[in-house]
Amino acid sequence: MILVLRALGVGDLITAVPALRALRAAYPGRELVLAAPAGLAPLVDLVGGVDRLVDTAGLDRPAWPGAAPEVAVNLHGRGPRSHRLLAAARPGRLLAFANSAAGFADGPPWAADEHEVDRWCRLLSWYGIPADRTDLALRRPAPGRLPAGVTVLHPGSKIPAKRWPAERFAALARALTDRGHRVLLTGSTDERALAARVADAAGLPPSAVLAGRTDLGALAALVADARLVVSGDTGVAHLATAYGIASVVLFGPVPPAHWGPPPDRPRHRALWAGEGDWRWWDGVGSHPTLAALRLDEVLAAVDEVERVVRVSGAIAA
Repeated sequence: MILVLRALGVGDLITAVPALRALRAAYPGRELVLAAPAGLAPLVDLVGGVDRLVDTAGLDRPAWPGAAPEVAVNLHGRGPRSHRLLAAARPGRLLAFANSAAGFADGPPWAADEHEVDRWCRLLSWYGIPADRTDLALRRPAPGRLPAGVTVLHPGSKIPAKRWPAERFAALARALTDRGHRVLLTGSTDERALAARVADAAGLPPSAVLAGRTDLGALAALVADARLVVSGDTGVAHLATAYGIASVVLFGPVPPAHWGPPPDRPRHRALWAGEGDWRWWDGVGSHPTLAALRLDEVLAAVDEVERVVRVSGAIAA
């Protein structure tokens, strides 16, 4: 059995898809067990190749209560806590980044300035397991009852500093509605009030607010058939990349070089106004790198990605 630790969120899971598929290919006859939050189950099914999901949220309880795995793979972090959690499962072999605090030297060095997808592909490559960083596509979910062809705006984020100001999302929603877009607002249950505030300021009906009303499977289905996605640096942006849906992603404080869509895919546009030492800001509200992004810049990026979609559609026809 191969045990993989990735006890994080939606974007974390999707950026690990190339590594998970590489492990599936490297160990075709073994059971592949993913230690991750149970709420990710609908998306894990869309990744494919994972045989079992073990509910593991964070690093506070054992990642695996069963018999010792043949191989344990740390796709969670640099250690030492995540290393120790997997070592407690008594694996025959641990694949992880080198970490002296965990007493683990058999692995490549951690690199802070690296894209999240590349990080885990590099880890596996060091152990002789090739991974394709472009293998990000998810399986298409079964058709749901949500509408197709809509524009998804996702104003929230678990981290307030990564939220573009709500009033600008409202102005964006008004502008896109005037252009003929059907705008829907997504988010978690905790973000429902934020989404409702944006909808009200934009003059959208309450029915446009889907925040807190969709599970991850329904959200994936909505994005897979969407016209456009505009969001901050959060999980829904990675869903847009996984389904090749035109997207504009607003970055701050973390730059797109670490978490952004692949730069060679023109239907995804990352906006970033950061410069200088972006890491050490302790204020409240939107980070300055996000507050610096203007509405006209976002609308121009929307025009750009929609133009790419039109041209590619014309070529395909």
